[in-house]
Amino acid sequence: MSESRRYVERAGPWGFIFLLAYIGAAIYFISISNGSFWGVVLGLLQAAVWPVYVVYQVLALIGA
Repeated sequence: MSESRRYVERAGPWGFIFLLAYIGAAIYFISISNGSFWGVVLGLLQAAVWPVYVVYQVLALIGA
């Protein structure tokens, strides 16, 4: 008989934190948009990629 192995991933709490961060960023970016359909779509996209801007600015700040 072969032994079956079971791997359990326990990353659920981090997923919830990332979800809350996305929702907060979406609320922020949508609130500063002009309220048009494409403004809201752009706000949702910005909420998904805002960490990229943060990393870029930090690297620019330290001169990397």
